[in-house]
Formats: sequence, structure tokens, C-alpha cells
Amino acid sequence: MRADGPSITAWSAAAHRAAHQLLEDGRIFHDPFAVAIVGGVEADIVAHAEADATRGPMRIFIAVRHRVAEDEVDAAYRRGVRQGVILGAGFDTFASRNPYPGLRVWEVDHPATQAVKLETLRAHGIPIPESAVYAAVDFETQDLGERLADAGFDRTAPAVFVWLGVVPYLTGDAVEQTLRYVASVPGASVVFDHPVPVSSLDDRQRRWHERRAASVGRAGEPWITAFAPEELSSLLEGLGMRVTDDVDARQIAIRWFGAPASTPSRPGGHVVVARVDVGADA
Repeated sequence: MRADGPSITAWSAAAHRAAHQLLEDGRIFHDPFAVAIVGGVEADIVAHAEADATRGPMRIFIAVRHRVAEDEVDAAYRRGVRQGVILGAGFDTFASRNPYPGLRVWEVDHPATQAVKLETLRAHGIPIPESAVYAAVDFETQDLGERLADAGFDRTAPAVFVWLGVVPYLTGDAVEQTLRYVASVPGASVVFDHPVPVSSLDDRQRRWHERRAASVGRAGEPWITAFAPEELSSLLEGLGMRVTDDVDARQIAIRWFGAPASTPSRPGGHVVVARVDVGADA
């Protein structure tokens, strides 16, 4: 993460969300502010998205991870949760779109990205509602719990955490510490995504990974951490959490593109939902 400006990858994710609204009509994930937050020039957004065919799969994955996350926010709200925390919020717009009465949303991100995000919201007339709280945190050097407490978060009440597009850029220790904090919140759930180790990819995927890794590395935001699904499940179980959903390429094909249930698995990124204190019937 660059200390002197907003995250390049946060801007990239925002551009993918905007392109999804225009190229797929927001079919998987609808965000009425996605185009505005990246400047609103639709022709430029589409041209950038179509300039490289490899951007399509990433765009779909980003749309899916937001859909899974906001579905879990909805489920958590129905369970009575009234605290939402977006970790590494980037240019996410959920706090401005929050449709849930009484749900307070904390946005947590690096100070440099958060400052630009707030300027961008104001510049494009995107609402900053009273239910939104902004807490600047550097995940590698600052204590998440302390910063959230300072911002009024109640650690004794249940919460839903959304943590998208962040895990690859953190050290394994920082990932574990963040999950440990989530696990300490009674009745909490978390949605996050993660890559798998390069060794599990096929040749085509490995070439794409190497190309993309080199690009984000040059931008000062290198990929650091990946998890095999079984490794991650073991980590979560050790923290007192259980995976309740794990969306991979196969699940994306089945749920959103009508593929048959017999569709084989293939390696790639995962979107995980995990909950604390989950009963056997969850």
C-alpha cells in the first residue's frame, strides 16, 4: 500500500464494478453509484474494460464477491445484527447505499485511500449518511480493535465484517490477527476473498497470475499471501469460526451462469463466508 496516495488496486476494483454495471447491466451485483465514483464517463469505462480480454474474468469475480458479501449483510441484518464493518473499503459504496434502518456501517481503510475516497464522494454528489463512520487504519502497523473502539464500535455486540480485495496484500500474520479480532466478536460473521497458491494453478492461470502480480508489484502493492482452502478452513476453525459458504469458479458458473451441478472444480480465487458460534444446523 502506497503511503502517499490512494490504493491503485482499490481504483482498479472500482473500475471493474463500474464496468459490470455497463457491460453486464449489473446482473450479478447492482451498484447505482459504481459509475459515478470513478468519474462517470461511460465510454471511457467500457473502453478500458474491453481493451484487455483478461479483465472480464476479474470483473465477474469482483462482482460476485460483492454479491456474496451483501447477501451476507442482508442475512446478518435478518439475524438482528446492527453493526457492519467494511475492512479495506477502498471505493466501495455500500455505506452510501445502506438500505437497512438501524445498521451502522464503519468503513476502515488506509488513511491515504480514505481521504481520497471521501473527497470523491463529495465531488460526485454521492451521499455520506449519518449511519456511516470512517476509521483510518493501517492493517500492518495499527491495532484494528483500538481504532474501531475509538470510532464507537461495540465489540460486545454482533457484527458483519466485509473484507474484500485485501488478503493478498497483507502478510499472513496480519491476516490471522484480523481474523482473530473478528472471531472475538460474539455472533460475528465475515466475508473475504483470497487467492490460492500459484502451485495449484494450471499453466494458463499461472501466466495470468504472473502478469497481474508483476503489475500490482510495480504499483507498490505486491501480492503476498495465498491460502489453500483446507489451510484456511483449519485456521478459521482454530479461531472458533466455521466456513458457511465458499464460492469458487465452479460455484460462480453454477449460481450465476446456469452451469450444471456436474461442472468440475478448477483452481482460482475463493470468496469465503465464515461465522462465529455457528450451530450444527447452520
